Amino acid sequence: MLVPTGRRWPLAATTFLFVPGDRPDRFGKAAASGADVVLLDLEDAVAPADKDTARAEVGAWLERGEAMVRINAPGTPWFEADAALVAGRGVPVVVPKAETPGVLAGFREVIALVETARGVERAGELAAVPSVTRLAFGSVDLAAELGVAPEDPEPFAYARSRLVIASAAAGLAPPVDGVTTDLHDGDRLAADVRYARRMGFGGKLCVHPRQVAPVRAGFAPTEAEREWARRVVTAGASVSTVDGQLVDKPVLARARRILGG
Repeated sequence: MLVPTGRRWPLAATTFLFVPGDRPDRFGKAAASGADVVLLDLEDAVAPADKDTARAEVGAWLERGEAMVRINAPGTPWFEADAALVAGRGVPVVVPKAETPGVLAGFREVIALVETARGVERAGELAAVPSVTRLAFGSVDLAAELGVAPEDPEPFAYARSRLVIASAAAGLAPPVDGVTTDLHDGDRLAADVRYARRMGFGGKLCVHPRQVAPVRAGFAPTEAEREWARRVVTAGASVSTVDGQLVDKPVLARARRILGG
């Protein structure tokens, strides 16, 4: 599991696995799932009556294990206590309903979860906050606000592009796509990953360990992409075309990114 260590830490992370904060029996299993990042969730996965218990369980885990924490949104009754929990332990945090740059600036390391219309419109401002290490997209909550189906990608094309452009402009790693809620439809998950990758995303939020391996595989370059990249890098700047495609500085840079260089 990745240990966050500054603004560049998420570059290699593609899989982010949610675990309900009131289910400590699942914490260890999540850590052993192979996910790049484990997200202990104090927000949507925890009922209001169980918030205090979840916070205590997450705090106990952080005394001996590593994870990120999704806290409750600013303005909720639980935000201040959740913020104190992560601040006291210096752990990175996912802030849901991210809309206000000043709120994000109060944390050391933040993934800003953009899931409201206002948040989408402020994506550039959120990405520019120094403590923000990455943006993530909350499609389910945004769907509820817009009155559209969360599984239909078309209504979210603008929002996704907005996050991708904002991330690039701020020098962040590509954003993290939202969850696929159907746990049993592998084809749906694969299609969602392919679409997110085409849109410029670099990772995905997962809600079950069985989603981790397919998501990681879906965001990895294909063998055909790697072979193309190897030919481009081998040719370098000494030739003008590879496979009939113009090779210039941006194309060479893309090839190197595919190869991890």
